[in-house]
Amino acid sequence: MVGSDHFPEFPLLLSDFDFDLPPELIAQSALPDRAASRLLVVEDVAGNDATAEAGVRLHDRQFRDIVGLLRAGDLLVFNDTRVLKARFFGQKASGGQVEVLVERVLDTHTVLAQIRASKSPREGSTLRLADAFDVTVGPRAEPFFTLRFPEPCLDLIERHGRLPLPPYIEHDPDSVDETRYQTVYARNPGAVAAPTAGLHFNDELFAALDARGVQRAFLTLHVGAGTFQPVRVENVAEHRMHSEWYNIAPELAAQIATTRAAGGRVIAVGTTALRALESAAEPDGTVRAGSGDTDIFITPGYRFRVIDALITNFHLPKSTLLMLVSALAGMEPIRRAYRHAIAQRYRFFSYGDAMFLTRRDPEPAPGQPC
Repeated sequence: MVGSDHFPEFPLLLSDFDFDLPPELIAQSALPDRAASRLLVVEDVAGNDATAEAGVRLHDRQFRDIVGLLRAGDLLVFNDTRVLKARFFGQKASGGQVEVLVERVLDTHTVLAQIRASKSPREGSTLRLADAFDVTVGPRAEPFFTLRFPEPCLDLIERHGRLPLPPYIEHDPDSVDETRYQTVYARNPGAVAAPTAGLHFNDELFAALDARGVQRAFLTLHVGAGTFQPVRVENVAEHRMHSEWYNIAPELAAQIATTRAAGGRVIAVGTTALRALESAAEPDGTVRAGSGDTDIFITPGYRFRVIDALITNFHLPKSTLLMLVSALAGMEPIRRAYRHAIAQRYRFFSYGDAMFLTRRDPEPAPGQPC
């Protein structure tokens, strides 16, 4: 669904979120030091500096400088999902080749998965995966298949699967990726893509944040493969988001309320943490504890209820994540920031550099309530 609290003053078009990215700026590997990435700070000065282009100032920093941008009492919210080794290559009983990408673990022995094959497998048939074990094809759950594993699926996935690096990373996953495509705090297995803003944090940085009095807390959102699916409609309002499972503990909901009451900021580390919090928000900004599926689609005009700022990587052209950050910081500020990042040779996407964005609330359209 399109996120509620929109005040659209014009139709949003997919072409509004396009930009030209030199291919060599797509980061193909992680830096040896997690915190050595660059950080583009997009400072909102709208109304305070008439000379600032698009109402922002841009500051080129190192990611370690994030500590100085935060204040005692601020709350960083991280997504602690862990990436599964979710990709398998195998064969049908007929000998035909298949590629399987686990999308979601349903129970101990059952998953939802994408299957690529010359012909879709029939319900009741078996697939041999990784030349190690057989799975049984169950009913379709469009656009996915259900697969029944002979042993606990998380165990088999970890032993025999391959890390599902994003399609724009052109090498096969290796032992370095198995460490660096996970956050240092990953603990709840279930994602098929990393919450990449969190890849920049390490224990040294956490110690510096603790010393500054910055709080941190965790939720879980299992990132699905749909995060890489392109938007195929020109009218953005016609796009339908994929669904992802999330869980917010009562302790986190209470911590957010305490932070807000004390005047601290709630800062999402990554778009996945942001989507979970906004999905669980009441109109007054109260966060509901619990779990569920979210297909929230945040586009410019959305009024954020929980989040004050966001740490995020740079996103693909025409992507729903680029629309989300444009909703948070403003379309023109994001366009300017991305032009600057390209000119300054920032590294893009999962293994790339980061941005720090603060919320800029949209002006309501005439006749709409504030």
